[in-house]
Amino acid sequence: MSENNPTLSVQDIRPIPNHLKIVSVAQMQELERVANEGGHSYAQMMEQAGKAVADVIVEAFPAAEETPVLVLVGPGNNGGDGLVCARYLHDAGYPVRLYIWRRKTDAEHDYQEHFGQVAARGLESVRADEDSDFTALAEWLHPATVVVDSLLGTGNNRPVEGDLAALLDQVNDVRTQRQSGAEEAGPLMVVAVDCPSGTNCDTGDLYAHAVPADVTVTFAYAKWGHFLFPAANALGQLVVADIGIAPALADDIHTFTLAPEYVAALLPARSRVSHKGSFGKGMAVVGSVNYPGAAFLSCAAMGRAGAGLVTGAVPQPVWVPVATALAEPTWLLLSHEMGVINENAVATINEKLGGYQALLLGCGLSHENATIDFVRSFLTRTKSGRSSVLPTNFQAEAGTAEEGEADAHALSTSPFGAIRRRSQLPAATPSLPPTVIDADGLNCLALIDNWPELLPDPVILTPHAGEMVRLCGVEIDAVLDGGWQLAQEKAAVWNAVVLLKGPYTVIAAPDGRLAVLPVATPALATAGTGDVLAGTITGLLAQGVEPFDAACLGAWLHGRAGEECEAEIGPGGVIASDLLGYLPAVMNELRG
Repeated sequence: MSENNPTLSVQDIRPIPNHLKIVSVAQMQELERVANEGGHSYAQMMEQAGKAVADVIVEAFPAAEETPVLVLVGPGNNGGDGLVCARYLHDAGYPVRLYIWRRKTDAEHDYQEHFGQVAARGLESVRADEDSDFTALAEWLHPATVVVDSLLGTGNNRPVEGDLAALLDQVNDVRTQRQSGAEEAGPLMVVAVDCPSGTNCDTGDLYAHAVPADVTVTFAYAKWGHFLFPAANALGQLVVADIGIAPALADDIHTFTLAPEYVAALLPARSRVSHKGSFGKGMAVVGSVNYPGAAFLSCAAMGRAGAGLVTGAVPQPVWVPVATALAEPTWLLLSHEMGVINENAVATINEKLGGYQALLLGCGLSHENATIDFVRSFLTRTKSGRSSVLPTNFQAEAGTAEEGEADAHALSTSPFGAIRRRSQLPAATPSLPPTVIDADGLNCLALIDNWPELLPDPVILTPHAGEMVRLCGVEIDAVLDGGWQLAQEKAAVWNAVVLLKGPYTVIAAPDGRLAVLPVATPALATAGTGDVLAGTITGLLAQGVEPFDAACLGAWLHGRAGEECEAEIGPGGVIASDLLGYLPAVMNELRG
């Protein structure tokens, strides 16, 4: 994933809190190198890292003498962090043992004497190469309360094999026994250092034999793989610990995770001295005879997100069932062909669109030929309308044949090119307000030649993986395995905010920013939730929220509403309309 964008500077964008930034393994290595060269040494960073892991354990288990800890120590810097953690825990009164895998501990190779320091304190240790059947490991695992996994760090990018696979299997076997309640000692808590052993911190791969963590303590910045599945499922709670790297070193990092403190600042103000016009007007061109629910959900979500006035522009047959169920919007009835919007609706929408601050196009439209023609004509007409400008001194009326001959001469002599009479010009069309294109709007775009040239500015595209495949003309694996990179690339090429839905949803801006929404709940895996998301974002646009911010805030509100539904209703049985009532509640939660 590229972070290089010469047009983007920290002065141009909303500041991203340092602790929310996400880096690749290579970026993290570069940050550590530069910090070391600047005087904050690798040794100091390791000391702070190991102490941070110990602090997490102390906070979770304050009764030191009752909390036996087993530290699994690997060969690299990750193992060094584990040794520092062991020293701090021992000094705080915790009984600590060390199980060492492939780490040289002689004086020549003992970096900063980390092993020597714990050995001098009398900590028990066993080497894996002296415990071929893992008898000692099993004996120490059973009474332990906490296992610290400091075997493999962020640099691991290969499947786990051989003796390490057997070692990790032993940990998983004992942990399973403990979690089943078969032993009086209770569950075994696993604390991973930087990442659980057996995960890839760039790709999110989770290799066989990996040990899932209850808590993962990573340093300075979260890594890409912490937010990519399936590895994201193995982290437990993710803690990002400071190790003293100067924030300014990460000024060029624009990938970040969405958190309450970030999105709360994006909420539009709600003054007590206001009226419906204070909060904007949004129009939704949505629905068809087969998908009236999409019109209901998207329009309702616009209102629940705070838009002052919502207009549903729908094919005429959709109006009766939707308006019966949803009283608040105004309605614009559109021409149709067998219940789906057709090209003749363009003029009706253009006539009424002036004065609206936001537009939603697509939810439930269908992608019949008539609908495709409508989308093409609507976007093309808008584009041509923007350039239909006459010279200020040009006057013309419908005239005689002689005047027509004079006009023909003018075509070849006018400095303005081909001059047409007003009666020959296309009807004036307004520029589109900030626009969200979702669902069948995207499916129709994918069937139109050179569709990126028709996109309004600004625009937010909200595809799921299948829609992204159709828009990009790629295989599904390109989206599932490289969605972050693809969203960033296409946001720049299309000059659009691209919100790629999924667990986890990402939002890419044309300037290179990439926001990650750390929400994955089965409550959102049901038809219509995408319509609610699109409506939520459009409602925020109507209130004047900038497009990238509206996409980030809307995604966060939608995801949080999904989590609330899961908690209150359950992971199954949630329907899309359940989300609507939670949207104001989660906005209030953000406002504190």
